[in-house]
Parts: sequence; structure tokens; C-alpha cells
Amino acid sequence: MSLLRALAFVVVPHAGIACGAPVCLVDPESLVLTQVITFDGLRSSFGPGHYMDDVLVLDGARFAERFAGQTVDPTLQHDAIFGAANGPLALMPGHRGQNLSVVSFSGNAMLTGYGTAGYPKREAQGEGAIAVLFDEDQAAFSFELRGGDGGAARVLFLARNGRVIDETPVEPTGEFTVGFLRADGIADIAGFVMTNTDPQGVAMDTLRFGKPPELG
Repeated sequence: MSLLRALAFVVVPHAGIACGAPVCLVDPESLVLTQVITFDGLRSSFGPGHYMDDVLVLDGARFAERFAGQTVDPTLQHDAIFGAANGPLALMPGHRGQNLSVVSFSGNAMLTGYGTAGYPKREAQGEGAIAVLFDEDQAAFSFELRGGDGGAARVLFLARNGRVIDETPVEPTGEFTVGFLRADGIADIAGFVMTNTDPQGVAMDTLRFGKPPELG
């Protein structure tokens, strides 16, 4: 069963959902998220995209390759992240040519990571890790997965002190939105790292997060 068909059968009653894991893969339409980050306002280009060699800072979250304390295996084509992240979490850009780029495609811009072959090589585009650090801890978030070709992705969830909360597979990859919800609605996800082994690589678009305001 494809991921999209499987999500069609997910029933999400409220934030107290229990899926047997610390972080649940849920129907993104079930999440009430108040903040949205797109990459459309950033400088971008076709092909290899507009390369960024440092941490990308946007309203509510920052983006890079990995977190301080983590390392990337230089012998693999796709980024594989190893080691424990230091606390408090701090983003680290990739080595020269191995960080992030913003690519224009089908009328909008999306974020890609570059693998070990390096920018601007086509075989590296979309094969690098993307790490995201939220300004505030989250209980849920979603993002659009772009460009996948039936491969696999993994999302590693981290607390602000570097503790691993969970790691969730997303497969097969494709063009769809994925939603994640912390068990019991605990707001302790400070950041995450997405890696993939998709043959075409993947990109990220439209990150949604942020809890609804408290009703007085």
C-alpha cells in the first residue's frame, strides 16, 4: 500500500493520539498549524539552484545540513548522518558545495540538500541532508516532499538538549505532504534532520508548524 493510500485510512481524533511510537506519521490535514515557511521569497534558479553555504535563517526556523556533534559519511553518495547532536542544538552547514540550494521548479521554489559529490553536480542535488531547528519546541509539523521517485527518506527528531526522540521512515517517496505528531501532544521537538536514499533525490517545500493560540 502506498503512503498516500495508507494515510487515507488514518483517523486522528486529537493531539492525544497513540500510534505506538514517540512520533506518529499522520494525515497532515488533521493538524492545526499556524506558521508557514515557503522558500518562494528567496533567490532561486533552475538546474542546480541558488547555492547557500551557510545557515539559512527564516521566521520561526533555521536550516542547514546537520547539527553540531553529528558527522556525514564522506564515502556515500547520499548523506548519512552519524553521531549524537550536542545540546543545546546548533546548526552546522555542510562542507564546501555540500550544504543547501533553493531550486525553482513548476512555478515555485523548494529547498534541496547537496550530497558528497557537491554543488553543482546533478548527481548530488537532492541527496544531501536537510536539518531544521525551530525557534520554539513543537508538538507537530508537516512539510511537502518534492521530487521523490519511489525511494526512501528518514526523519530524525531531536530535543533541544540533543536527545533523540524518534526516527521515522517515509517510504516510498513521491510528491506529497507528510505530517508528524508527537505522542500525547508533547511539545519537545526542537529540530529534525531529513535524509534520503531516493535515486533522484528529494526536496522540501512548505514547512508548517506552530500550535494554535491558547483560548482564554
